[in-house]
Amino acid sequence: MTIKIYGMTCGWLNMPFGDFLKGEEGQIRAPVLSYLIEHPKGRIVFDSGMHKSMQDDPKARIGEWADYFGIEFQVGEDLAARLGQLDVAVESVDYLINSHLHFDHAGGNHAMCDCPVVVQKREWEAGQDPDIAAANGLSKADFDLGQDVKLVNGEHDVFGDGSVVCIPTYGHTPGHQSLMVKTDGGDVLLTGDACYLRRSLEELRLPSVAHDEVQAMASLKRVKDLEARGAKLIFGHDADQWETTEPTRIA
Repeated sequence: MTIKIYGMTCGWLNMPFGDFLKGEEGQIRAPVLSYLIEHPKGRIVFDSGMHKSMQDDPKARIGEWADYFGIEFQVGEDLAARLGQLDVAVESVDYLINSHLHFDHAGGNHAMCDCPVVVQKREWEAGQDPDIAAANGLSKADFDLGQDVKLVNGEHDVFGDGSVVCIPTYGHTPGHQSLMVKTDGGDVLLTGDACYLRRSLEELRLPSVAHDEVQAMASLKRVKDLEARGAKLIFGHDADQWETTEPTRIA
């Protein structure tokens, strides 16, 4: 069974390095990532990047945070355009899986309004609670769009054959999840923001802000254990893994 994974950069962020590794100074330029998984039983998009409107006026979408995050988002870098570069129509995607509901991971959900969304139940419920959502930077404008939503608790086998499995990695947000994909070349773990960078893993260092630092560290250690067991890791925002801004076959 051949499964292919493509990585797509859907814009870039320029923000304080300490937001990625606690204690670091200066700025970091980090890719906003989305993935296409082609499976014999269907197509999956994992994370959708930013809302297309942010190419023109990010402040209109996220206010003064646009300056804080230093948004770089050009025409042709949104999810639909990136999929088009792979000759994939958004209508042909069977599942949209969100690692979590931040604007740079779920903002592009609008491009796939007819696609079922798979998200952890605790993440969705956090996004529905005004106080918890505000504390975690979650905006219903990104994700509460009337799509069919499949709420899962913990591990979830997408196709029922063990080849694509949602892995709970809570802590960055209340219901963050990563995605394990079994390819012909071995297991690939799309970490999402459970592990921003290779250095996060090597140094077991958290960012300066997390919903729950205890859970975030436990998730980081789980990611480290999965790598020790042979999984190839694709980190959440590590520019060193992305030397091109074009869609790239990663497995």
